[in-house]
Amino acid sequence: MTMAMSGTAGHAAAAAPPHAPVLLAAALTALAAKDGATYIDATFGAGGYARALLDAATCNVIGIDRDAAALSLGGEMMERYPGRLRVVSGCFGDMVGILEDLGVERVDGVAFDLGVSSMQLDDAGRGFSFRKDGPLDMRMGSAGADAADIVNTYSEKDLADLIYRYGEERASRRIARAIVNARAAAPITRTGELADIVRGQVKSGGKKGAKRLDPATRTFQALRIHVNDELGELGRGLAAAETLLVPRGRLVVVSFHSLEDRMVKDFIRRR
Repeated sequence: MTMAMSGTAGHAAAAAPPHAPVLLAAALTALAAKDGATYIDATFGAGGYARALLDAATCNVIGIDRDAAALSLGGEMMERYPGRLRVVSGCFGDMVGILEDLGVERVDGVAFDLGVSSMQLDDAGRGFSFRKDGPLDMRMGSAGADAADIVNTYSEKDLADLIYRYGEERASRRIARAIVNARAAAPITRTGELADIVRGQVKSGGKKGAKRLDPATRTFQALRIHVNDELGELGRGLAAAETLLVPRGRLVVVSFHSLEDRMVKDFIRRR
């Protein structure tokens, strides 16, 4: 049995743990935790899904994350669930190889909670937020080009294509032109700089009287998705989950925007 669930809002913040997943109760019901089973929390984060599964049944959970902060939290959690929780560094698209190294061939359930977490957004030093000034980074791990590299080296056309494709931003060409003009004077290295450039090109979205969407939202989403190859990773992760799940195993995906949503639904339809 395969299930996919789509969220309609961003991740909810919490005091403790530092990130509380939305739709946790529904996802836990769909995963149907049972004694003796093994589950993958493919986007470990602050361990919300892992904790819920481990408390719901005498099961085992393998958490995967590329974020050093998440891995640190995972180390603390493993002490609370000795022998039942393992948290490993890596990308969930590589989970077949990761589990092979752990000596695990099949699992009973896989959970994905896609996108950026509140604890990443709240840390200005990570460069994910347009509401807090920080270095223009946006990497979920520590490897590869960061957002500043993209913003300062891509051609105007490539920037426009990227912002349109991953941000579904209609003003992508105008934004790309403004970025190229701004970086001609000096490299763009701060989230605040980039957000102000975008806001100068795009009006606030949303209906009159409703909460307005910050004009920088779609551009920042596009850069984050590109920097972390999120859609490529999702495709690899779904295929890996299908390989690892036992017959009648459970797949739960919580997604937050249409690009992810379409990919997940298309994947499930094809199978």
